[in-house]
Amino acid sequence: MHMPNPSLARATAGITKAKTGIVGLDELTGGGLPSGRPTLVCGAAGCGKTLLAVTFLYNGAAHLGEPGVFMTFEERPNDLVANVASLNYDLDRLMREDKIAIDHVRVERSEIEETGEYDLEGLFIRLGYAIDRIGAKRVVLDTIEALFAGLGNQAILRSELRRLFEWLKDKGVTAIITGERGEGQLTRHGLEEYVSDCVILLDHRVHEHITTRRLRVVKYRGTAHGTNEYPFLINETGISVMPVTSAGLDHMAPDERISSGIADLDAMLEGRGYFRGSSVLVSGMAGSGKSSVAAQFVEAACRNGERCIYFGLEESPSQIIRNMRSIGLDLQTWVDQGLLRFQAHRPSLFGLETHLATMHRDVEEFAPTAVVIDPLSSLLHAGDRSDAQAMILRLVDFLKAKGVTALFTSLTHGNTEHAMTDMQVSSLMDAWLLLYNRESNGEHNRQLYLIKSRGMAHSNQVREFVMTNDGIVLREVYVGPEGLLTGSARLAQESRERERMMQQMHEAERRNTDLARRRRRIEAQIEELQAQLADEQGEHAALANEATARDAQAADERARMGASRKVTHRPAKP
Repeated sequence: MHMPNPSLARATAGITKAKTGIVGLDELTGGGLPSGRPTLVCGAAGCGKTLLAVTFLYNGAAHLGEPGVFMTFEERPNDLVANVASLNYDLDRLMREDKIAIDHVRVERSEIEETGEYDLEGLFIRLGYAIDRIGAKRVVLDTIEALFAGLGNQAILRSELRRLFEWLKDKGVTAIITGERGEGQLTRHGLEEYVSDCVILLDHRVHEHITTRRLRVVKYRGTAHGTNEYPFLINETGISVMPVTSAGLDHMAPDERISSGIADLDAMLEGRGYFRGSSVLVSGMAGSGKSSVAAQFVEAACRNGERCIYFGLEESPSQIIRNMRSIGLDLQTWVDQGLLRFQAHRPSLFGLETHLATMHRDVEEFAPTAVVIDPLSSLLHAGDRSDAQAMILRLVDFLKAKGVTALFTSLTHGNTEHAMTDMQVSSLMDAWLLLYNRESNGEHNRQLYLIKSRGMAHSNQVREFVMTNDGIVLREVYVGPEGLLTGSARLAQESRERERMMQQMHEAERRNTDLARRRRRIEAQIEELQAQLADEQGEHAALANEATARDAQAADERARMGASRKVTHRPAKP
């Protein structure tokens, strides 16, 4: 469901409103149409006036307890019932239950002749009876031009128009009157928009063979309301308005992280991946691997039990699923489990506003936590550049308000120093990955540049981007005198580096062997010299011992000789 607009809610406190039950319309009108007052819905043929009126009447009778009367002046009741049956509007049942009454008033100009004063008294009686019979609270008149088709007197026409609107107010019913678009004015008569309390203009325009429906609340007496043009959709679920603008910047900024699905890339992002609710741009040249990065992100989100929508604008879901098997990703598993939904269609199928409204509706219905739009740049084919940029701005704001992590891919032209996407929306993104094909040695090699990632420290290194059977791998590039080397050049350089390291290792081993050999020789020499020294020291000690022994023996012999001579030994004179 759409988030309520607090400013509109405060401004409409004194206005009683009747909910339309139309997604988006109740929000931009601050609660619905003015209760008990007439609302004019005007536009050209085929823009959805009758459908909006029927939806207003059906939702009131079926869901809000307010019976209604539909008075048609052109379409027969049976045709009306059959036309809206495709939307699961069971008008037959509501008619049997007296919750809705359909009355066909046939007005044929060729059968009308003015013979007196023209007035709507007969219409008032007929309409009043239908209102009283079922206790109607809502009334639709479709279309007012047919009612006055046979009247040529403009003064009477204006008088009766005013009288009709006053009569509806007096009855206290909430009325929708449909009218055809006039030349230079909202309606053909140019009076209805002045006497109506609320005027809604529907537009169905064609730009370069692409149609877009838009809704604008021209006026709403006594209340604030959205004044911009809003895209609206008509599909099998009915009518829905997309009231999203890019004016507010009040979305939350959580600190929680979500994996990119590529372990090496997560490591470049502080090891934890992107911020949840952020917008990530993956841009690159054709064939650089943008869709593969998107698929890895989807795989990681679904593996974590989170829902994801993949908006494919160039490839069919089966083609995307088949291609991603080449890098080891089985996305079909997540489709079968209801975690992944593909929405694929050509950009030229709708206008930009319809694309925006369709994505808005799908996100509201599926409530994903992650969204992929691949590629964003193809939306240029659905409108001009300025409109595409405005559409992307509104989409980014909407996804941020929902807390959805969005990954956009975009085609890039030029080199890395002057990288520029076709959409020129990189400034809107929280993180920007640039994939680049570099040609060297007769081959293309992929490189990844992490240009920015707001709010976190991140790597500034260039990595080689390699797609393997087990997913994407980021390898460090070789930086040398010749610059960055990738691919076979990197492998060749790594081989040369390994060979050089082997040579250095063998040279070191040889030197170690020589050193050990010299050490052993020197140690042997040292041992030999030490042995020689020990021998000489032994001889020297022996000689010293012999000398000492001789001196002792000589002293002993002298003593014996003196004793034999009976000579007393005298001490020497000082």
